[in-house]
Amino acid sequence: MRITLGLAAACSGCLATVLLAAPPAAQRRGLTHTSQLAAAYDAILDADFHRVPALLAPVCGTGPGSAPPAACHVMDVVSRWWQLQGDPLNRQGDAEFERRANAAIAEAEAWTVAEPGTAEAWFYAGAAYSTRVQWRVLRGQRLAAARDGKRIKDTLEQALELDPDMHDAWFGIGLYHYYAGVAPVAAKMLRWLLLLPGGDREMGLREMLRARDGSQLLRDEADYQLHTLYAWYEHRPEEALAIVRRLQASHAHNPVFAQAAAEIEDVHLSDYASSLRSWQALLADAGAGRVAWPEMTAARARLGVATQLDRLAETDLALEHLRAVLAPGTPSPAGLGATAKRRLAEALDRMKSPGYRLSIEGWRALERGDTAAAAQALDRARALAPADQVTRYRRARLLLAQRNDAAAIEVLEGVIASPGTPPHVYAAACLDAAHAHERHGGIARAIELYELTVVAFGVDPRAKNSAQRALARLVKPA
Repeated sequence: MRITLGLAAACSGCLATVLLAAPPAAQRRGLTHTSQLAAAYDAILDADFHRVPALLAPVCGTGPGSAPPAACHVMDVVSRWWQLQGDPLNRQGDAEFERRANAAIAEAEAWTVAEPGTAEAWFYAGAAYSTRVQWRVLRGQRLAAARDGKRIKDTLEQALELDPDMHDAWFGIGLYHYYAGVAPVAAKMLRWLLLLPGGDREMGLREMLRARDGSQLLRDEADYQLHTLYAWYEHRPEEALAIVRRLQASHAHNPVFAQAAAEIEDVHLSDYASSLRSWQALLADAGAGRVAWPEMTAARARLGVATQLDRLAETDLALEHLRAVLAPGTPSPAGLGATAKRRLAEALDRMKSPGYRLSIEGWRALERGDTAAAAQALDRARALAPADQVTRYRRARLLLAQRNDAAAIEVLEGVIASPGTPPHVYAAACLDAAHAHERHGGIARAIELYELTVVAFGVDPRAKNSAQRALARLVKPA
């Protein structure tokens, strides 16, 4: 899980510290220079990192009216954190990242000492620690991350004591309450031993939503964190997907959001056909240079494409992508090659099954228009695995190509009725059967099947559009 400015309290295993509030006369509320800093934050989330220094330069000088130095240094480290996302397991930049994070922390803490009544100082102190805690979590430094989590929680609470309307700080506190509330038993015991207060999932979620809606800096960052909660803890994957799709539209150059969408479709929705389309679109964007880290993104997208093709019984095509990832000299993120090797071995094992391989060979022959070779391969595959619904569907498509609609309809109806039919095959079978019924005057059944296509799980958008057009043509307005 990535933790940026917004994830100000996710590390809950830490000691509590009592902070003394500044005298009311010395208090200063609110965040300053938010429009300029928010523009820089948008550039970071766009993964347009070269623009960030130019956006910060007008407000990060030393003259009157400049932004607080701590704020500028925190933004710099946040930018560096997002730059790591192109290859997050690569440790080559760790020393420089840690050095800059430490410097930002020292500067922000010095500000809180100099101006203890300034809420903004405490906010950026928490933000500075959060830039380091996210990296420590990624590197498995859990105890060090817990110590940072202590400071994050304390500093944000002090910021809110001075300024309860500082919505950006409320987001971090909400995250703390949420994660403390959903933590497993072992983590809750650790929290008790370390004298931290407990959490409240519902209150934390309300605080985060309130903060997101009133945020000056962190709205998109907050949405990115919220999508994780919706997907993994709230069991609301459709809402999580909608969030990352919005972020993808707003920050199209950053492949992280497109990748998150493909992963939600895969892991949380089990919609492998949609996940495949998402990975294919990301691969095309990487190939055209429309996203950051194009080579690393292409390798990651190829692995995603291969994974879904294999699940959709297109293993021969999956092999091509896996071999491309593993080709000598091809750049890829650290750790991805080992996963690709494992997937390649699994795919090759699948191709050793004669029935599975023959089904694919017959399908490829049909795509080439060689119906004789397709019939030979698919008949042999069906004899070896008569209950395989993918092979049965492919045989129905062969019958349609041979203009034997009656036999094709019989096979397609059997595929549709079978509980073992994969969702994407079910949707395709509904559409093909609907077209065949319509051609032979079976309008009532065609309408039923078109309607099933429209609502089918994992239906290809092109198939859904075709079914909707057919329904508009066949169904008379009431």
